[in-house]
Amino acid sequence: MSLDPHIPMSVETSQEIIQDLPAASPDKDPIVQFREWFDLAQDANIYLPEAMTLATASPDGVPSGRIVLLKSVDHRGFVFFTNYHSRKGNELNSNPRAALVVHWSTLQRQVRIEGNVERITRDESETYFQSRPRGSRIGAWASRQSTLLNERSELKMHVQRFNQKYPGENIPCPPHWGGFRVIPESIEFWQGRKNRLHERLVFNRLPSGDWQTKLLYP
Repeated sequence: MSLDPHIPMSVETSQEIIQDLPAASPDKDPIVQFREWFDLAQDANIYLPEAMTLATASPDGVPSGRIVLLKSVDHRGFVFFTNYHSRKGNELNSNPRAALVVHWSTLQRQVRIEGNVERITRDESETYFQSRPRGSRIGAWASRQSTLLNERSELKMHVQRFNQKYPGENIPCPPHWGGFRVIPESIEFWQGRKNRLHERLVFNRLPSGDWQTKLLYP
């Protein structure tokens, strides 16, 4: 199979690409560095700069990946929300390790995160749930995420049922819905450069809790 010759094989010459950005600093806390890069992605008007790939694996090592939204980050880790009974929820419950990739193509930057995973507290999940639009809260009740859906009318029926059950704004957080936190053991900052001579800086967490930095070949 060959690619369409009209599709450019490289974005290095695109005028829309922001180039010559500074590389990540080995002297900064990696969470502080991530926030700085994230803020710049927001300032660059990138659509959904919080979108990230979440990779999980079953207990026997079968991998799967999908896009989720980063909802908060601090020195405890990176938080996203989901149905705990979904495929990713089941895989994380049985094999609590994950990898994340945040990619900002306009900035020629990506950040890779790997680590153990834990559920956030119930209070944290409920607080965030109440900040969601009403339709999203109803959807969390109506969707049996990742299970077989015979036809769309079945989902619409569930939405209607929960709209009737919770007619106002007082919609409780489902017990099967909440947040996961990826506790980083490794954070890699990738900065695109000309001629594919990219810069890669990895922070690895030591047993003491401090971070050790290493450079990688592109």
